[in-house]
Amino acid sequence: MTIVNEPTTTGLERTPFAHLSEEDIAQLGAELDAIRREVMESRGERDAAYIRRVIKTQRYLELGSRAVLLGSFFPPAFVAGTIGLSVAKILDNMEIGHNVLHGQWDWMRDPKIHSTTWDWDNAATPEGWKKAHNEEHHTYTNILGMDNDLGWGLVRVDEQQEWSPRCLYQPAYNMLNMLFFEYGIAAYDLKLGDFLRTPKEERSEEQLRDVKGTLKKIRQQATKDYLVHPLLSGPSFLTTLAANVIANVTRNIWSHSIIMCGHFPEGVSTFELDELPKNEARGHWYLRQMLGSANISGSKAVHIMSGNLSHQIEHHIWPDLPSNRYAEVAPKVRALFDKYGLRYHTAPLPQQVYSAWHKTVRLAFPNGWWETTNRRNLPKQVRLLTKIVKAKGKDRLRMLKELEARGAAR
Repeated sequence: MTIVNEPTTTGLERTPFAHLSEEDIAQLGAELDAIRREVMESRGERDAAYIRRVIKTQRYLELGSRAVLLGSFFPPAFVAGTIGLSVAKILDNMEIGHNVLHGQWDWMRDPKIHSTTWDWDNAATPEGWKKAHNEEHHTYTNILGMDNDLGWGLVRVDEQQEWSPRCLYQPAYNMLNMLFFEYGIAAYDLKLGDFLRTPKEERSEEQLRDVKGTLKKIRQQATKDYLVHPLLSGPSFLTTLAANVIANVTRNIWSHSIIMCGHFPEGVSTFELDELPKNEARGHWYLRQMLGSANISGSKAVHIMSGNLSHQIEHHIWPDLPSNRYAEVAPKVRALFDKYGLRYHTAPLPQQVYSAWHKTVRLAFPNGWWETTNRRNLPKQVRLLTKIVKAKGKDRLRMLKELEARGAAR
């Protein structure tokens, strides 16, 4: 298994676990299994009370905020209602929806809090999300060409990925994706690009059904937020409409930022499919989750508002563990990182967001461009980049290889 990490490292030098034997990896897997088993066997009323309390809080907060927005023509009511609704939508998507749809609370056997019945305040359908996120992303985490969550098909996230001129626009693409993230998720779940490229006569019934379901969900969400609630506000129609727009955009920016921090920051490992074991053992799968994820350090409020994806490492090791238990097991997981000589990637939220965006901007340019560019030669480097963009086929490939070689020599 080869880890694609920093552009200046190759072979075993860039493999964070080259020092581990197969016996070590198997033992690591066994120790992680033991931690999971201990938590799963201790689930009970404390956990059930937690998720019910969060759901109750979210619902009261949303209802209260919408009630306040009935008088949103009054500026203090507009501000209070908008903030409350934004927080309610974040809680709905992050700590509740994402985790319920993972099946973290299915053991309660409560039909109202179950992955098969839950719906969320989002343009993406629960069915589409569970397939694209739970089944595909969590199975193929950070495998280039397999994990579509890795850049969402919009962002080049690794030096080993081919560079093309469209990469130059990826900071702008990612910014737009952030603002309209719920629709980006819906499109991602549908594999919309593949669907649009498929001739109409070749589109499957499943694809058509999924598209119709998503369009219906988008229509329902838009009707609720941009028509029904503003109309109920009467004279506060426009201010309530504005509050709903702001709340949705705020939720989109927050969730996009949290999700970027999970796999995008500098130093998080990616993997190449042809270099993975053909029959990936449990220990190797755990390693891929551990090294391909990053945590966010912070307060309990940050953990709850992030849906406990601040514990992304622990979540990827055990996606079905109740989210309130991730903080409890995190010290045990970190101790295993130390024991086996692995890097536990964690940092405060601003640092992780900066790192993820830094990588987005850095990889918008060809390998070697930044390493060979400074203030003095910037005009020359811009001209070189223009030539690369205009070049075709083998000529562009040759120029890219020459640039990468010069960068590696620095």
